[in-house]
Amino acid sequence: MARSRLSLPPWLRAIVAFALVAAGSLMLTEPAVAQTLKPVRVSEHAWYVLGDPGMASAANQGFNSNAGFVVTRDSVIVIDALGTPPLGDALLAAIRGVSNKPVKRVILTHYHADHFYGLAAFKALGAEVWAHEAGQEYFGSGEAAARLEQRRKDLFPWVDENTRLIQADRWLKGDTRFEEGGLHFRINILGPAHAPEDLVLTVEEDGVVFCGDILFAGRIPFVGNADSKRWLAAIDTLVALKPKVLVTGHGSHSTNAAADLRLTRDYLLYLREQMGKAVDDMVPFEEAYARTDWSRYSKVPAFEAANRINAYGSYLTLERESLAR
Repeated sequence: MARSRLSLPPWLRAIVAFALVAAGSLMLTEPAVAQTLKPVRVSEHAWYVLGDPGMASAANQGFNSNAGFVVTRDSVIVIDALGTPPLGDALLAAIRGVSNKPVKRVILTHYHADHFYGLAAFKALGAEVWAHEAGQEYFGSGEAAARLEQRRKDLFPWVDENTRLIQADRWLKGDTRFEEGGLHFRINILGPAHAPEDLVLTVEEDGVVFCGDILFAGRIPFVGNADSKRWLAAIDTLVALKPKVLVTGHGSHSTNAAADLRLTRDYLLYLREQMGKAVDDMVPFEEAYARTDWSRYSKVPAFEAANRINAYGSYLTLERESLAR
């Protein structure tokens, strides 16, 4: 008859118990390792990694946004750093699969959690972080700390008690140009729009524009309490730049900016039209939301997660605009 585990001698049971406890401890302390990221090349010098559609979750490891990088003659310039520290490590590994040149600078298109929580990997290499100065309010208001606490709950173990938020080394006050490794870069400040500190980066030799969340390709944008009027103006500015390639904050890159910006533009206009009419007619939000025909957008990815929040934020924004008339 086979010997049962209960019949193991005491000394052997003690060894097995110790091994199980040690293994469990290792599992608890082992750092989370993100998925392998595959860079998409869009020009001679520029690449990006493509996040999943929809909202950030533990299931997709928080990987729902894009980040890009440009390889110059001497160094690498990174645009955004993704939404968790392990994703920052994975982004760096993806860059190293293309180039071993030093990462000199990380430029943040805006300070939303899904675009900068991966900064630690680049700061450890000595990279300098640039962002628009309006981002300072994010840290001073308490919003950053509250968002981190929420991410620690929703995205554990990818965001945990060891995750620290990193502020910019250089806060930009306005449009900026710089040259690096034989390439010329232009930063245009477009915020407040999607976020107070929105900026876009152009690689002039390649005609590539990294536009952050001014464009959400193939999914419902996150609007929240954004300045949708300024956002629509920012979209017009992007179209006027006539980029050969537009690398978005979410969704696939675009080679036809005017056409691919249409979903974001039309959705923002529809929100303003419907919620603006409700405000003017003094219809309560719940009633206005229930009355509105959302059918043209209801099948677009991220609709269920984002649309109600977007509508309510737009309702409040249009109330403020109405009072300011």
